[in-house]
Amino acid sequence: MRVTAPDAVPEAPGRLSAFLAAGHHAGMDWMAARAGERADPSVLWPEVRSIVMLGLNYGPDLDPRAALGDRTGGVISVYARGDDYHDVVKKKLKSLGRWLGEASGVALKVFVDTAPVMEKPLAAAAGLGWQGRHTNLVSREFGSWLFLGSIFSAADLPPDPPESDHCGSCRACLDICPTAAFPAPYRLDAGRCISYLTIEHKGVVPAEFRAPIGNRIYGCDDCLAVCPWNKFASVAREQALSARQALKAPRLADLARLDDAAFRALFRKSPIKRVGRDRFVRNVLIAIGNSGDAALAEEAARLVGDASPLVRGMAVWALARLDPARLSHEAAHARESDDTVLAEWRAAGIVVNTTPAIVLTTQPVIPYR
Repeated sequence: MRVTAPDAVPEAPGRLSAFLAAGHHAGMDWMAARAGERADPSVLWPEVRSIVMLGLNYGPDLDPRAALGDRTGGVISVYARGDDYHDVVKKKLKSLGRWLGEASGVALKVFVDTAPVMEKPLAAAAGLGWQGRHTNLVSREFGSWLFLGSIFSAADLPPDPPESDHCGSCRACLDICPTAAFPAPYRLDAGRCISYLTIEHKGVVPAEFRAPIGNRIYGCDDCLAVCPWNKFASVAREQALSARQALKAPRLADLARLDDAAFRALFRKSPIKRVGRDRFVRNVLIAIGNSGDAALAEEAARLVGDASPLVRGMAVWALARLDPARLSHEAAHARESDDTVLAEWRAAGIVVNTTPAIVLTTQPVIPYR
């Protein structure tokens, strides 16, 4: 826990403006919509006089990159393998906030990721760490594995000194990125980032990024995991943040069979629940298409007829990579009217029937009166 002032990062507005102007926020329009509040904490809450920044360790017990070699399993970002960090961190912040409120007698507000707060530069200003070349916070004690939360207080609290940059000449985090999402050190183009593409992006994943995604089905830890400062990190002791065994090495075949109810049950306490079943299965199908495992073609074939266009499109792409002959067979009785799915069929060199199917109903017919 460290303290900083609301105006401790005077360069933040300019950096945010350049980020937005370059379009590096991709489809995250909410960043631009509340840019004024994001750039200046006093705009978000005029009463703020001090900001208490909290860092919570979520260090993994193993290097998450090890699972990238098992192409029949999916890789889920470390932060999402335990309970939803929003709930875990907010609970701790509220407890700390009650103590601060009683001690200071002034108003305060608690924020965890969902509010327009530039947590990483504020955490650096407070001395929790520094923003590395991958734009994430790096700590000499916890490496790149810290959740962040903030308490805005109306009390004038003494600020802690900021942390200096200790990246030196290292560029490991930049060089390891599978999609070249860093146009320059300390700059991220979110539209190319696998974490954005598998979590925030709502539509079809652009074709150029599908193969580099590999079997990453939710987020990407490569730039975090390669950081040399992780050698000082410790495994998270918070039980709620410990990885569930089922999410350490989930089988793609099992995940492809999730319907909405099963998805909600599996990820009930996880941040993954926020993306919904269709976007998640979209990601699973990309991993299936990259697996090189012909046995998984059956899962892709079954999902060619899924109710979701997002799922159908990725099923066509995956099946085209694993078993083109099977895809041609599926085309014989496929009917499709969604433009994005039709584009996937065309990319596979196949023309399908665009005439809507006749749907028979068993509902009683009520005569017009």
